[in-house]
Amino acid sequence: MGSPLTLNLGMFQDQVDQRLDLWEEQNVARRMWARDPTLWHPEPLPEITDRLGWLALPEGMQDKCEAILSFAHQIKEEKFSHVLLLGMGGSSLAPEVFQKTFGKTPGFPELFVLDSTHPTGIIAVENKLDLAHTLILVSSKSGTTLETISLFRYFWNRVSENHSNPGHCFAAITDAGSFLEQLAKEKKFRKTFLSSPDVGGRYSAFTEFGLVPAALIGLDIQNFLDKARIASENSRSPGAEKKSAGFILGAALGELAQHKDKLTFWTTESLESFPAWLEQLLAESTGKQEKGIVPIVEEPDVPTEIYGRDRVFVGLFSEEDHSPKLDKRLLELNASGHPTIRIVLKEKLDLGLEFFHWELATASAGAVLGIHPFNQPDVQLTKDLTRSAMEKVKGPSDSTAVKQEKEIATAIDGLFTKAVSGDYIAVQAYLPPTPEISQALQNVRNALSKHTRLATTLGFGPRYLHSTGQLHKGGPNTVLAIQIIDEPEQDLPIPGADYTFAALIEAQAMGDYNALQQKKRRALRISLGKNVLDGLQKLEDFFNCPG
Repeated sequence: MGSPLTLNLGMFQDQVDQRLDLWEEQNVARRMWARDPTLWHPEPLPEITDRLGWLALPEGMQDKCEAILSFAHQIKEEKFSHVLLLGMGGSSLAPEVFQKTFGKTPGFPELFVLDSTHPTGIIAVENKLDLAHTLILVSSKSGTTLETISLFRYFWNRVSENHSNPGHCFAAITDAGSFLEQLAKEKKFRKTFLSSPDVGGRYSAFTEFGLVPAALIGLDIQNFLDKARIASENSRSPGAEKKSAGFILGAALGELAQHKDKLTFWTTESLESFPAWLEQLLAESTGKQEKGIVPIVEEPDVPTEIYGRDRVFVGLFSEEDHSPKLDKRLLELNASGHPTIRIVLKEKLDLGLEFFHWELATASAGAVLGIHPFNQPDVQLTKDLTRSAMEKVKGPSDSTAVKQEKEIATAIDGLFTKAVSGDYIAVQAYLPPTPEISQALQNVRNALSKHTRLATTLGFGPRYLHSTGQLHKGGPNTVLAIQIIDEPEQDLPIPGADYTFAALIEAQAMGDYNALQQKKRRALRISLGKNVLDGLQKLEDFFNCPG
């Protein structure tokens, strides 16, 4: 299989080599480990000096494994069949990768992640659970995340209907002193795990936010941490700037992003869920100050000639399911002048190495781009505008979304007349994340790619607000946003609130659209009404039409 990391960057290799030479002269590895904030900004800033705790996690979390594993075995012995994780962004994405990549060990419960506020999506997940034998894991650093607390209220009410001690079915992961820590005490949760406050959400895979859900499905978290420790040790050894895969990758990402900012991921089957975690890490860390790396995840395959010159391709391989087809595809792309990066894992558990490599690479790329990689200033903007939108959804229905078929076609044509080479299309679906709707949206993406020859991304709202939402508003103004909403046929109350889940997701969509408008992004809202699949089929047909 060759080297674990292979760069085929063509004319850009010299720039990357020069960057690594400069980093060696500047002792970047030593300064990174000394937590020197001047790597990113001449003056110390909040969320730099207090957000570098992720560097020490592969070693520091070893001492916490015993308590985590003890809890996981207790849940196993009590015959819980499912774990339902309520969380967003950094609280949910790594656990989802663990479940989809490794599955559950026999005897351990299966993990479900719920990060949608669409009532149909909530019902679909609930229908897969036996609530009487489900541990509900409420996961939030701040403890005040609107989606997570709303979902907690709903499921607390559901469990309380048939359980005299509902707290026995709940556990929490949060930061010390948070609202959620206090809530867990009041409700008598069976367990609360407190995580380190000096680690941001998207860098938290090796904290309790990642390791507790991983242990609950039976993953060997000590071995996983051991893998990460290898990457950690390599990044602080003498000459690490030119030896560590994290620094080499970071130099490549940073230099390439200044010329080709679309980082497109392809994987072998066993690793196909990993890019969803990378998407948040890259987009939210780098998408600010009109700069950023645009991760392209799960994009349908199209002929090579469709791809613009703004692309870099990453192939993630596992030796356990090597893909000659993917090998051939990367060679074809490289021959066509596209830079490629090839990463090989000996086994799936080597994801422990890759999580750390990509965290280090993303932080390092931020230094190249001259941005602050640990904050997310435009995420708060959407939250603020969502709160404002909550009052409007209680009044007359929103009129910003086009609904009629002819109007939709005209509006889309109008949006595309504003497109230029180097743009990308972000499909923002405030729809139930069911398999059928996901596939229909992928079909729309495929048609969009061929129709426009632009890169496409897909995110379900409000999930993507905590991953790529920062990039859409703070990154380069190259996004064409197509927000798709529906009219939910079912609704669910949020106990203790004067609004429902349907009202909440409508407000989140409207708040996000208003934030895009405020940032002068090119955006369009489309309402599919009640028949979502029929509406998506019409969109696909529209893009497939010649002309």
